[in-house]
Amino acid sequence: MSAESDIAELSTVRAQVEELIRRVVAVADHYDDSPDSAVSSDLFAAERSLVSARRQIDRAAARLA
Repeated sequence: MSAESDIAELSTVRAQVEELIRRVVAVADHYDDSPDSAVSSDLFAAERSLVSARRQIDRAAARLA
């Protein structure tokens, strides 16, 4: 594989992570002010992990560019 195809693949993965972030936040928001707010807390923690993963993907792609 060439660096260009790897960068394209990482771009696709980044877009998927972005979509996951959006979906996780949507569910977390739903439970934020409810008796199940612990669910929201867990999901916001997952969001932070996904944001970190997105940054790491961005760094890897930048190194390949």
